Amino acid sequence: MKAFKNVLPKAAIIFVIFTLLCGLIYTGLVTGIAQLIFPDKANGSIIEVDGKKYGSELLGQQYTDEGHMWGRIMKIDVATYKDKDGKTLMYAVPSNLSPASDEYKALVKERVEKLRAANPAMDEAAIPVDLVTCSGSGLDPHISPAAADYQVARIAKARGISEDKVRSIVEKCTQGRLLGILGEKTVNVLKVNLMLDGVLTD
Repeated sequence: MKAFKNVLPKAAIIFVIFTLLCGLIYTGLVTGIAQLIFPDKANGSIIEVDGKKYGSELLGQQYTDEGHMWGRIMKIDVATYKDKDGKTLMYAVPSNLSPASDEYKALVKERVEKLRAANPAMDEAAIPVDLVTCSGSGLDPHISPAAADYQVARIAKARGISEDKVRSIVEKCTQGRLLGILGEKTVNVLKVNLMLDGVLTD
């Protein structure tokens, strides 16, 4: 019992020290450095223009009209969760269907038919796989350059602008490989659509 009483104060001191170091000092230091060096990324990479927030560069948004670029397939859940005021919260989740299942094949076939109908100028072109499949998170904000190019003719026609103008916007929103060698080039769908709408200029 006496040994326990001797150890307890030391344990309490160590607990307080590590709580201060790891819970407050380290966290505050990392947060401060992040806010100082790259505040945009530290705050969620929010796209804000003239005080209005349009979304995050890191989260996909669902566009379905012909005048905008379409992103990855999003599996939206608007029935499971509500906030404290009872308002519906939207969640996107990945699909757990096996690529070998009949249901998965039927879904892909339906998506292919929809894309073919919306993009008749590209009738003979192969549809990039990322336009007919969900991402791992269900919220991927990017598509491949091929998937973006597949939609150029449709967008240009719907907006009454040239295909070259749409391609120029896509190019501005294309991110290269990390360090020039890692990963693949990607196109940020939200940025493309905000530029098409004139919200963003570069």
